[in-house]
Amino acid sequence: MFTQNPQTVGIAELTGTYVFDLRTCNRTLAFNRFFWNMIRPEAREAFWTDEEAAMQAAGLNPDEKALVRARDWLGIVQYGVNFFVLEKWARVVKTTNLEVYAIMRGESFEDFMNTRQVPCSR
Repeated sequence: MFTQNPQTVGIAELTGTYVFDLRTCNRTLAFNRFFWNMIRPEAREAFWTDEEAAMQAAGLNPDEKALVRARDWLGIVQYGVNFFVLEKWARVVKTTNLEVYAIMRGESFEDFMNTRQVPCSR
């Protein structure tokens, strides 16, 4: 029987909060591993050579592949990928954390940077 973790009670009311717990990790293990493996040179090379083949070899399902193809950063996190492994892939596709944050907020990079205390730092 499923019981809710008392630490996550009410979390659905917090806009922009996506729980990454053991259940999520188990459900999205192959997807998370796909991104984590980007630390390995051979995984990066395989992705650069043929994205489709790399996703197939990683065992990604059609929904996961669609998220990767679309570079849907927020969708990937909402689906259940840990942001810290997603960062590995961001580097592979030459996207900085700041650019990812802007995309996830639905803002242009310039608009996002203007919300920072030091907007001209990159």
